Amino acid sequence: MNLFQAIIFGIIQGLTEFLPISSTAHLTIAAKLMHVIPSMSNNEWTAFMAVIQLGTMLAVLIYFWKDVWEILFAFFKENVGEKRVKFTAQTLNSKLGWLIIIGSIPVGLVGLSLKKIIEGALTKDLYVIAASMVGLALILAIAEKIAKFKKELTEITPKDAFWVGVAQCFALIPGSSRSGTTITMGLFLGMKRETAARFSFLLSLPAVFASGLLELWEARKFINPALSADLIIATIFSLIFGYWSIDLLLKFLRTKTTFVFVYYRIALGIAIIILISMHLIMP
Repeated sequence: MNLFQAIIFGIIQGLTEFLPISSTAHLTIAAKLMHVIPSMSNNEWTAFMAVIQLGTMLAVLIYFWKDVWEILFAFFKENVGEKRVKFTAQTLNSKLGWLIIIGSIPVGLVGLSLKKIIEGALTKDLYVIAASMVGLALILAIAEKIAKFKKELTEITPKDAFWVGVAQCFALIPGSSRSGTTITMGLFLGMKRETAARFSFLLSLPAVFASGLLELWEARKFINPALSADLIIATIFSLIFGYWSIDLLLKFLRTKTTFVFVYYRIALGIAIIILISMHLIMP
């Protein structure tokens, strides 16, 4: 990997992490087209993707810094110490803290139990990625058709948070997209599009932070001085473009449907199969 490739990967990660189009799919396709794969091992590539996600996690923290601070402050104030408050009487910010915890439990359990499978060859299998791109597109289209678009952030329940957390587990399948699976479930649960996206971004913080730090620790044996520089550059670019894509998506979903992403996912899934069949890219 060279500096130019690291910048491209950082931009791709930032642009695609929060749009429901799968950062894993786009990074893997780009890496294969630029022949970075198979020059890197499965572990090295998976670790690289997980670490540059820390840049997009920082983008969420910066974009929602006020929300995150208020959630943390209210959560500890109302749940720790002698002045604890019953859940039903807690403020919205404190409840959001609980909802994020509840929603993070499923992916934590599933991620740890399937860690070796996730880090294996499956991560780079373009047949799996293509199927995931098309499959989730169809499910998202169904969600758009039957969703009620009524629930605000104040109306999300612990049960809703749990099911969105379950949906986040499917993001472990390459090509599915973390924001794609969680926003889709949010729509099925009756959330407004912007509400589903906002909760999806907040819910991503614990999972992305934990997986990024874990992968960074485990990848330390693969990181030489040259790769360290590439990781830093890619992470910086993923932060910049991640911040921009969060703002773009939230504004877009206030007035538009997600069908543009449905069409894009189907088109890219088909394009992947065509490229493989023409031997222009290895599966």
